[in-house]
Amino acid sequence: MGDARLSARQLATRVGVAPKTVERWLTDEALVPHPRNRADVSEVLGVSEAMLWPNVVRSAIKTGPDREIVSVYPYRSACPSSAWGQLIGDAKGDLFFAGYTNYFLWLEQPNFLGTLRAKAEAGCRVRFLLGDPDGETTAQRERIEDVALTVSTRIRITLENLAKLRGVEGVEARYSAADDATNHVSLSVFRFDSQALVTPHLARLVGHDSPMMHLRRQQQGGMFDRFAAHAEELWERATPAPTAW
Repeated sequence: MGDARLSARQLATRVGVAPKTVERWLTDEALVPHPRNRADVSEVLGVSEAMLWPNVVRSAIKTGPDREIVSVYPYRSACPSSAWGQLIGDAKGDLFFAGYTNYFLWLEQPNFLGTLRAKAEAGCRVRFLLGDPDGETTAQRERIEDVALTVSTRIRITLENLAKLRGVEGVEARYSAADDATNHVSLSVFRFDSQALVTPHLARLVGHDSPMMHLRRQQQGGMFDRFAAHAEELWERATPAPTAW
């Protein structure tokens, strides 16, 4: 205000508020003007909002690791299938489905098989990391969930669909190692180039009832990199799914 040679009354007139309102802005640091008033004051004084009210701007703009979090969902099922479809469709280099069964994808994504085939033929790497349908962790999880459509059945449905892609270069499927199965079943990572959907599985809940985060890579060693590294570590120790798939 001093640089612009404006008094509180003059600024109030230019912005369209009462002079006492401007005086309160000056004396009470905790008082934050309405966004429209902030914009008007910035324009009149010729400075940015970040200079006048830095705390407000910082709270509105994500900084640090949390800026990689695009959105969160209290339930995986709350994320629209169209969002999954766009992530899959936009991926060019790497599609990595590291859910324990990946069963729901075949139900919710229209022509998912055709999409995967087209992606692989265009040079995109397509990977499925699955739990071993005959493994002890799978059997234990079935006892915990106690649902009609068992974990092993859901895995075999994925294998049955993947069998239709046999011979398509770029499509791979592996079973997580027995020692890693517990870590795999408790956390699903779905990667689409530099974006990912991550679901930590809660207690006895099935995947669609567990929460999910949408991440976009913005920095080295951030949230995206941490979860991507977890999935890659499981993949490196995994064993190829039987040739029958």
